[in-house]
Amino acid sequence: MHTREEKLEAFGRLLDVLDDLRHKCPWDKKQTNESLRPNTIEEAFELCDALMKDDKKNICKELGDVLEHVLFYSIIGSETENFDIADVCNEEADKLIFRHPHIYGDLKAENVEQVLQMWEQIKLKEKDGNKSVLAGVPDALPSLIKAYRIQDKARNVGFDWQKKEYVWDKVREELAELEVEIRKEDKENSTKELGDFLFSVINAARLYHLNPDNALEHTNQKFINRFNYIEKHSIKVGKPLTDMSLEEMDTLWNEAKKMEMNN
Repeated sequence: MHTREEKLEAFGRLLDVLDDLRHKCPWDKKQTNESLRPNTIEEAFELCDALMKDDKKNICKELGDVLEHVLFYSIIGSETENFDIADVCNEEADKLIFRHPHIYGDLKAENVEQVLQMWEQIKLKEKDGNKSVLAGVPDALPSLIKAYRIQDKARNVGFDWQKKEYVWDKVREELAELEVEIRKEDKENSTKELGDFLFSVINAARLYHLNPDNALEHTNQKFINRFNYIEKHSIKVGKPLTDMSLEEMDTLWNEAKKMEMNN
């Protein structure tokens, strides 16, 4: 691995390259915060994809792409004299030091739970910090992740089940209410109850320290792999999927499932 000096030199080299591109490249010169935003979202998802696959080579690559965007926004900020990369780094360092009084101050935290509870209280005291416990959850977060985060933040100030086992009664209650509305064919109320049911399942996952977003993505990938197996077989035998019976596809699905278990 590289020395501290080599890391700082590499960071400076990347900053120099981006400065050059901003002044010399027609595309880079035209970019604004707004125009870069969609690209940033895409890069963040590509990084998430690499992380889920534990693809070390692509994790490195995608981290570089995300870092490029952080630096690019900082360059734009410096052009309007609002902030530059030094401000970004210093503010982040100051924030981390302030939020870790058990490391840089006199407070003590013996475990992760104590640290998390401390953080929520500290954030409310920060200058320009969150004005309420849930204010730090971005509106634009995907709904599944947002549900997990708001539940977690509420927990950090003591709003949670006394025993995690109690959550299953809530899950069953919400499922029963959903089934009632579905039987009535009431789409509006069914949608509301589906939301309540999903929220309760996410709550259960949180209480048992399971990441629902990662769990769902693993299942997505599992479905994709198994369905791709069926599709490849249909191409191999020259029989379109639309001409295959459900029984044929089920047999191939189970073959793919067995192959997964043997790997």
